[in-house]
Amino acid sequence: MQHLVLLASLVSLCSGSGDWCYPSQFTCEHHCNTPEMWSHTSTVCAGKFQSPVNVVTRKTLLDQRLTPFQFSNYQQTFRGTVKNNGHSVQVGVNHLATVMGGDLVTGYKAVQLHLHWGQNGGPGSEHTIDGEQYPMELHIVHMKQQYSDLSVALSDPSGVAVLGFFYEESRSTNRKYDSIVNALRSITHPNSNTSLPPISLEQLIPSRQNLTSYYRYQGSLTTPGCTESVIWTLFHSTIPLSKEQLQAFSDLRFHNGKPMGGNFRPPQPLNGRLVYHSGAASVLASAALLWAAAGLTLGLSRAN
Repeated sequence: MQHLVLLASLVSLCSGSGDWCYPSQFTCEHHCNTPEMWSHTSTVCAGKFQSPVNVVTRKTLLDQRLTPFQFSNYQQTFRGTVKNNGHSVQVGVNHLATVMGGDLVTGYKAVQLHLHWGQNGGPGSEHTIDGEQYPMELHIVHMKQQYSDLSVALSDPSGVAVLGFFYEESRSTNRKYDSIVNALRSITHPNSNTSLPPISLEQLIPSRQNLTSYYRYQGSLTTPGCTESVIWTLFHSTIPLSKEQLQAFSDLRFHNGKPMGGNFRPPQPLNGRLVYHSGAASVLASAALLWAAAGLTLGLSRAN
């Protein structure tokens, strides 16, 4: 707590006009606007429908329209370019991969993916579930198929759909991520990029049968300009990465040379927004409660 107070004091003493940044890259030598001051960069960042949020599962509402998604060309391989953009790792999607269903108003095509992570494998997801922060979060950004430019799609209140996935630390290495993790060595410095071996979106996410359980809410981009035109989907099923794989992302550098980690925006107020869950999500929650009750009963019987 004292560390946070000290950081806030430094920010107030040292801050000035400049680019936006994360607290983990703030220094008095590098004047930049940390998340609580992003509205200085873009006034929309102080809006009422901002992302990310903390999902309180007991307050989510069942929406029967949140049916399973239909993924098209997610299994198709493509040769993408991975880039250190100074704030994150980003991969452009240069082939037609689309998602439909899940109460989306139309089909959306994948544009790019990027990640947010903690320092040295520590907590780093942007969204949290009942206050729990995961080590890393993947965002696959889609825009309505009718658009050819993301900036144009962002002018449509439902122009962008982002699929969010959480990572968890695993004892074993996830070989499906070898190509991305290995490429990190070539993009240590900001604005550097390198070509990836053929990969598919499908290999980076949980299997389709595990993608029926998810949360949904209306929000924004999680970086300036914080445009409020994003339909968010957050999946229950997590992606495993080893501790070494998670830590590899912290070998990258921000623009000011500091290790890239903690590149997440804190949860924002819901301001009356509702978060919905799919039917499969309620089944999982009920199953979890059932198992918890069974465990408690078993524990009590053993105690007696």
